[in-house]
Amino acid sequence: MRYNTIRKMDIANGPGVRVSIFMQGCTFNCKNCFNPETHDFAGGKEFSDETVNHVLELCAPSHIAGLSILGGEPMHPKNIDGTAKLAKAFKEKFPDKSVWVWTGFLFDKDLINTEAVKYIDVIVDGRFEQELFSPLLKFRGSSNQRIIDVQKSLSENKVVLNEKYN
Repeated sequence: MRYNTIRKMDIANGPGVRVSIFMQGCTFNCKNCFNPETHDFAGGKEFSDETVNHVLELCAPSHIAGLSILGGEPMHPKNIDGTAKLAKAFKEKFPDKSVWVWTGFLFDKDLINTEAVKYIDVIVDGRFEQELFSPLLKFRGSSNQRIIDVQKSLSENKVVLNEKYN
């Protein structure tokens, strides 16, 4: 598994000041993707235990609200184990901070039974669709994408949208 970049202080991808990691590799190739340099699975840098530790160090300051995991495609079969490992380590160390993940996969169809979702607070799911693009949407690019409260969805056994951002 590989990652493209880490942003130490990101205010665009989730609420508050966050640390963001962009995983490397995506097969969706959505038209006008904002991050096409992350599509090649061979690009970027090797994701390792040192990467996890570095991200955790960056998340330690009290002004950091949480961790955002984007891509590429963090929930692709080649990336999902690393995403789960990072999210689990983060939640163990910072249980009061949030993990947000952006994915082209659908939560209720593709991800609900994965290990990774146990450690994720919010998933923004669905592929970016240029025809449904709106600059007025918060934390998503197109209106088909959903901002899902993952833990509430798991406990209620149905998709529960995050009321604050939808």
